Amino acid sequence: MDPELLSMVPRPVCAILLLFPVTEKYETFRTEEENKIKAEGQEVKPTVYFMKQTISNACGTIGLIHAIANNRDKITFEADSSLKKFLDDSVHMNPEERAKFLETYEAIRVTHESSAHEGQTEAPSIDEKVDLHFIALVNVGGILYELDGRKPFPINHGQSSDDTFLEDAIEVCKKFMERDPDELRFNAIALSTA
Repeated sequence: MDPELLSMVPRPVCAILLLFPVTEKYETFRTEEENKIKAEGQEVKPTVYFMKQTISNACGTIGLIHAIANNRDKITFEADSSLKKFLDDSVHMNPEERAKFLETYEAIRVTHESSAHEGQTEAPSIDEKVDLHFIALVNVGGILYELDGRKPFPINHGQSSDDTFLEDAIEVCKKFMERDPDELRFNAIALSTA
Protein backbone atom coordinates (compact mmCIF):
# COMPACT_ATOMS: atom_id res chain seq x y z
CA MET A 1 0.00 0.00 0.00
CA ASP A 2 3.02 2.22 -0.48
CA PRO A 3 2.58 5.14 -2.92
CA GLU A 4 5.22 3.77 -5.33
CA LEU A 5 3.49 0.38 -5.45
CA LEU A 6 0.08 2.01 -5.88
CA SER A 7 1.48 3.87 -8.90
CA MET A 8 1.70 0.49 -10.69
CA VAL A 9 -2.06 -0.10 -10.43
CA PRO A 10 -3.74 0.68 -13.78
CA ARG A 11 -6.01 3.74 -13.63
CA PRO A 12 -8.81 4.55 -13.35
CA VAL A 13 -9.71 2.30 -10.42
CA CYS A 14 -13.46 1.71 -10.12
CA ALA A 15 -13.58 -0.28 -6.89
CA ILE A 16 -11.47 -1.94 -4.23
CA LEU A 17 -12.38 -5.30 -2.73
CA LEU A 18 -10.91 -5.70 0.74
CA LEU A 19 -10.53 -9.11 2.36
CA PHE A 20 -9.94 -8.85 6.10
CA PRO A 21 -10.14 -10.97 9.26
CA VAL A 22 -13.32 -10.74 11.31
CA THR A 23 -11.93 -10.46 14.82
CA GLU A 24 -13.36 -9.47 18.16
CA LYS A 25 -11.79 -6.01 17.76
CA TYR A 26 -13.47 -5.58 14.40
CA GLU A 27 -16.87 -6.76 15.66
CA THR A 28 -16.68 -4.28 18.57
CA PHE A 29 -15.79 -1.47 16.16
CA ARG A 30 -18.57 -2.49 13.76
CA THR A 31 -21.21 -2.32 16.49
CA GLU A 32 -19.94 1.07 17.73
CA GLU A 33 -19.83 2.47 14.18
CA GLU A 34 -23.39 1.32 13.41
CA ASN A 35 -24.72 2.79 16.66
CA LYS A 36 -22.98 6.12 16.00
CA ILE A 37 -24.38 6.35 12.45
CA LYS A 38 -27.88 5.41 13.64
CA ALA A 39 -27.67 8.21 16.24
CA GLU A 40 -26.02 10.89 14.08
CA GLY A 41 -27.09 9.91 10.58
CA GLN A 42 -25.11 10.09 7.36
CA GLU A 43 -25.67 11.01 3.73
CA VAL A 44 -26.08 8.09 1.32
CA LYS A 45 -26.87 8.98 -2.27
CA PRO A 46 -29.94 7.17 -3.61
CA THR A 47 -27.87 5.97 -6.58
CA VAL A 48 -25.71 3.71 -4.36
CA TYR A 49 -26.51 0.07 -5.18
CA PHE A 50 -26.42 -1.82 -1.88
CA MET A 51 -27.66 -5.27 -0.93
CA LYS A 52 -27.78 -7.28 2.26
CA GLN A 53 -25.92 -10.58 2.55
CA THR A 54 -28.30 -13.36 3.52
CA ILE A 55 -26.37 -16.25 1.94
CA SER A 56 -23.63 -17.73 4.15
CA ASN A 57 -20.05 -17.50 2.82
CA ALA A 58 -21.09 -15.37 -0.17
CA CYS A 59 -19.31 -12.15 0.83
CA GLY A 60 -16.98 -12.34 -2.18
CA THR A 61 -19.91 -12.60 -4.55
CA ILE A 62 -21.74 -9.76 -2.76
CA GLY A 63 -18.56 -7.64 -2.87
CA LEU A 64 -18.21 -8.20 -6.61
CA ILE A 65 -21.87 -7.35 -7.19
CA HIS A 66 -21.42 -4.14 -5.18
CA ALA A 67 -18.26 -3.24 -7.15
CA ILE A 68 -19.83 -3.88 -10.55
CA ALA A 69 -23.32 -2.52 -9.81
CA ASN A 70 -21.89 0.83 -8.72
CA ASN A 71 -19.74 1.08 -11.86
CA ARG A 72 -22.17 -0.09 -14.54
CA ASP A 73 -21.47 3.04 -16.59
CA LYS A 74 -17.82 1.97 -16.90
CA ILE A 75 -18.37 -1.72 -17.71
CA THR A 76 -19.34 -3.33 -20.99
CA PHE A 77 -21.52 -6.39 -20.50
CA GLU A 78 -22.13 -9.16 -23.00
CA ALA A 79 -25.65 -8.99 -24.43
CA ASP A 80 -26.78 -12.18 -22.68
CA SER A 81 -24.98 -11.48 -19.38
CA SER A 82 -26.72 -13.06 -16.37
CA LEU A 83 -25.15 -10.45 -14.12
CA LYS A 84 -26.44 -7.59 -16.28
CA LYS A 85 -29.93 -9.10 -16.19
CA PHE A 86 -29.72 -9.52 -12.40
CA LEU A 87 -28.65 -5.88 -11.97
CA ASP A 88 -31.31 -4.59 -14.40
CA ASP A 89 -34.02 -6.57 -12.61
CA SER A 90 -32.92 -5.57 -9.10
CA VAL A 91 -31.95 -1.91 -9.54
CA HIS A 92 -35.27 -0.62 -8.15
CA MET A 93 -35.39 -3.08 -5.22
CA ASN A 94 -34.37 -2.27 -1.65
CA PRO A 95 -31.33 -4.01 -0.07
CA GLU A 96 -33.38 -6.80 1.52
CA GLU A 97 -35.33 -7.48 -1.71
CA ARG A 98 -32.06 -7.69 -3.64
CA ALA A 99 -30.75 -10.26 -1.15
CA LYS A 100 -33.89 -12.40 -1.50
CA PHE A 101 -33.72 -12.07 -5.29
CA LEU A 102 -30.09 -13.25 -5.26
CA GLU A 103 -31.06 -16.27 -3.14
CA THR A 104 -33.30 -17.48 -5.97
CA TYR A 105 -31.25 -16.28 -8.95
CA GLU A 106 -30.03 -19.56 -10.40
CA ALA A 107 -27.40 -18.26 -12.86
CA ILE A 108 -25.42 -16.39 -10.20
CA ARG A 109 -25.79 -19.21 -7.66
CA VAL A 110 -24.35 -21.73 -10.13
CA THR A 111 -21.50 -19.36 -11.07
CA HIS A 112 -20.75 -18.70 -7.39
CA GLU A 113 -20.63 -22.40 -6.55
CA SER A 114 -18.49 -23.37 -9.53
CA SER A 115 -15.97 -20.56 -9.04
CA ALA A 116 -15.73 -21.28 -5.31
CA HIS A 117 -14.43 -24.74 -6.17
CA GLU A 118 -11.86 -23.57 -8.76
CA GLY A 119 -9.42 -22.02 -6.28
CA GLN A 120 -6.24 -23.47 -4.89
CA THR A 121 -7.79 -24.29 -1.53
CA GLU A 122 -10.94 -26.14 -0.64
CA ALA A 123 -13.94 -23.84 -0.41
CA PRO A 124 -15.78 -23.86 2.91
CA SER A 125 -19.24 -25.37 2.98
CA ILE A 126 -22.08 -22.87 2.81
CA ASP A 127 -22.76 -23.24 6.55
CA GLU A 128 -19.14 -23.36 7.78
CA LYS A 129 -18.11 -20.40 9.96
CA VAL A 130 -15.30 -18.42 8.38
CA ASP A 131 -13.31 -15.59 9.90
CA LEU A 132 -12.45 -13.68 6.72
CA HIS A 133 -14.79 -11.25 5.00
CA PHE A 134 -14.95 -9.27 1.72
CA ILE A 135 -16.29 -5.74 1.38
CA ALA A 136 -16.31 -3.32 -1.55
CA LEU A 137 -15.16 0.29 -1.56
CA VAL A 138 -16.65 2.40 -4.35
CA ASN A 139 -16.88 6.02 -5.45
CA VAL A 140 -20.47 7.04 -6.17
CA GLY A 141 -21.02 10.67 -7.09
CA GLY A 142 -17.83 11.88 -5.45
CA ILE A 143 -18.36 10.01 -2.16
CA LEU A 144 -16.37 6.94 -1.06
CA TYR A 145 -18.67 4.25 0.28
CA GLU A 146 -17.93 1.03 2.12
CA LEU A 147 -20.42 -1.65 1.08
CA ASP A 148 -20.70 -4.61 3.42
CA GLY A 149 -23.76 -6.83 3.15
CA ARG A 150 -23.46 -7.73 6.84
CA LYS A 151 -24.10 -4.09 7.77
CA PRO A 152 -27.54 -2.45 7.70
CA PHE A 153 -26.45 0.33 5.33
CA PRO A 154 -23.51 1.67 3.28
CA ILE A 155 -20.84 3.58 5.22
CA ASN A 156 -20.00 7.06 3.91
CA HIS A 157 -16.23 7.65 4.18
CA GLY A 158 -16.29 11.16 2.74
CA GLN A 159 -15.28 12.91 -0.44
CA SER A 160 -13.42 11.18 -3.25
CA SER A 161 -12.95 11.53 -6.99
CA ASP A 162 -11.97 9.38 -9.94
CA ASP A 163 -8.43 10.79 -9.64
CA THR A 164 -8.03 10.19 -5.89
CA PHE A 165 -10.24 7.12 -5.36
CA LEU A 166 -7.42 4.56 -5.09
CA GLU A 167 -5.51 6.55 -2.49
CA ASP A 168 -8.70 7.41 -0.60
CA ALA A 169 -9.81 3.77 -0.54
CA ILE A 170 -6.37 2.62 0.61
CA GLU A 171 -6.64 5.01 3.58
CA VAL A 172 -9.86 3.21 4.57
CA CYS A 173 -8.09 -0.15 4.15
CA LYS A 174 -5.26 1.06 6.39
CA LYS A 175 -7.78 1.86 9.14
CA PHE A 176 -8.97 -1.75 9.03
CA MET A 177 -5.36 -2.86 9.38
CA GLU A 178 -4.64 -0.42 12.22
CA ARG A 179 -7.55 -1.84 14.26
CA ASP A 180 -5.84 -5.25 14.22
CA PRO A 181 -2.10 -4.55 13.98
CA ASP A 182 -1.12 -8.13 14.85
CA GLU A 183 -3.17 -9.56 11.97
CA LEU A 184 -1.55 -10.31 8.61
CA ARG A 185 -4.61 -11.60 6.75
CA PHE A 186 -5.51 -8.57 4.64
CA ASN A 187 -5.75 -8.39 0.87
CA ALA A 188 -6.90 -5.60 -1.42
CA ILE A 189 -7.95 -6.16 -5.02
CA ALA A 190 -8.50 -3.30 -7.49
CA LEU A 191 -11.15 -3.31 -10.20
CA SER A 192 -9.50 -1.12 -12.79
CA THR A 193 -9.08 -0.53 -16.49
CA ALA A 194 -7.63 -3.39 -18.53
